[in-house]
Formats: sequence, structure tokens, C-alpha cells
Amino acid sequence: MTDTGYVLIIIAVMAAITLILRALPFIGGHWLRRHPLVHKLGDTLPLSIMVLLLVDTVAGQARSNPLGPWQELLAVAVVVLMQWRTRQTLLSIVTGTAVYVVLRAL
Repeated sequence: MTDTGYVLIIIAVMAAITLILRALPFIGGHWLRRHPLVHKLGDTLPLSIMVLLLVDTVAGQARSNPLGPWQELLAVAVVVLMQWRTRQTLLSIVTGTAVYVVLRAL
């Protein structure tokens, strides 16, 4: 097979795979809307992802902080407390970020 033919076949295969992947949500949309597993994942997955990102970030920052993890843990506690008291996600995140920035600046 020549190089040109090989490249054209690879491009055609990539185009077909891309088309199929983009069409799958439209083809399986009716099944996805009715399936209980999809509803359960929709309810729990965003929180799970945020918790995993938070743990990874706090652990990474705590390792690079010579004073230990207390600043990160205090900022997380402030976010949890603000969210529990106000139920305002944006306010909780902004407050926790501000507390963390102030603690790291000290």
C-alpha cells in the first residue's frame, strides 16, 4: 500500500469513528433518559467529581506547603461551614478561596 492510500484510509477511519461517537447520544438518547442508572449518576457524579478534585488539590498543596496542611484544611472547613449555613455555592467557594489566599499570604 502506498503512503497516500494509507493516509486516506486512516483519515476515513477517523472520520467514521468521529461521526459514530457524535451520533451515539442522539441514537441512544431515549434509552438514556429512561434508564435509572443514568439518573442516579446524574445525581451523585457531580458531587463525587468535586470531592475527588478537592482531595487531590488539598493533598497536592499540603505536600508543597512547609507549614503543613492546616491552611488547606481550614479553608475547606470554611467552605463546608458556609455551604451548610447559607446554601450559596458561589459564596462558599469565594469565601473559602479568600480565606486560603489570606492564610497563604501570612
